[in-house]
Amino acid sequence: MNMMDFFMKEAPEAAQAFNGLIKSLSESKGLDPKTKQLIYVSMRTAQGDTAATVAHAHMLRKLGASRDELKEAILMTLTVSGIKGVATCLKPALNTFDSEVDEK
Repeated sequence: MNMMDFFMKEAPEAAQAFNGLIKSLSESKGLDPKTKQLIYVSMRTAQGDTAATVAHAHMLRKLGASRDELKEAILMTLTVSGIKGVATCLKPALNTFDSEVDEK
């Protein structure tokens, strides 16, 4: 059972409210979806969250982001969070991105 399924099982009202927040943010019009994902990748990398960074690298590929855009979003975290996030997230994210390019 993944984290969101567990959240939904244990706290369905809170999980539904959280999902509503995510939906509201993703549907807002101030930023395009690719820019939102680039920002999200930066935030998750800054936290050292490799799994989320990789998952959103996949989403970025589908949104037409370039490898360089993904790489820069990850590297931008250096000035705020130091090397840890980059060291743990850069390679897996780029590997995911590159493997999807190879499949085409």
